[in-house]
Amino acid sequence: MIKSGIVSVTFRQLSPDEIITLVTEARLTAIEWGGDIHVPHGKPDTARRVGARTRDAGLEIASYGSYYRVGESEQAGLNFENGLETAMALGAPLIRIWAGRRGPKDADERYREMIASETRRIAELASEAGLRIAYEYHGNTLTETPESTCALLQAVGHANVFTCWQVPNNNSPEQRDASLEAVLPYLANIHVFHLRLENGERRRCPLIEGEIDWIRYLHMISSTGRPHYALIEFVQGDDPASFLRDAATLREWLDSKFKISY
Repeated sequence: MIKSGIVSVTFRQLSPDEIITLVTEARLTAIEWGGDIHVPHGKPDTARRVGARTRDAGLEIASYGSYYRVGESEQAGLNFENGLETAMALGAPLIRIWAGRRGPKDADERYREMIASETRRIAELASEAGLRIAYEYHGNTLTETPESTCALLQAVGHANVFTCWQVPNNNSPEQRDASLEAVLPYLANIHVFHLRLENGERRRCPLIEGEIDWIRYLHMISSTGRPHYALIEFVQGDDPASFLRDAATLREWLDSKFKISY
């Protein structure tokens, strides 16, 4: 089952209450609350309030979008245990983390093992609290490519560790499909957007313009047989009206083409 939602940092300029109202109007299911502005790390009282308001509105909490970078955040004073406490207070089932700050080409074996070792440590802490963790699928980290992502997950070797996925826009359509297919066994949630490269710049476009690709991605994602959240991000002009338009597109895809509850 694929459920629809939003990444709250799509609208950093809005308050949690405004985001809840917008998501309710859009008739989506869930919110991933970000750890930088809306539900800051180490503030469990805020997390409890936002979590309660989310559920009172009939919405689900998809995950806690932390900005914890494995291998770096501890040294910078961002303690994983504080993030875990915040996620628990929020009522999130999953914490999104980042796999360091080096891409595969810049990471030697010692760096890779350090990332894997720390991930195992925090995965165990999260598991004891009943939460999962998932990497952000992103450039300049060890989850920049499908090969590096899978190698890292295999090196970690912990059943509580997954990865999110988003479209690698610099790749060909064939490479994008291959990247998603490779991480399907470890897939948690998906970030949904449609960007177009023009003169080397990424331009945000209406989601409907990516329909051919996204229908294919959603078919692949649904093949796992596991629940996933498809979370809208990067809307055109950072405009709530653009979000409502894209939300209607996503709901229509999930409802009419997949017959999956949203």
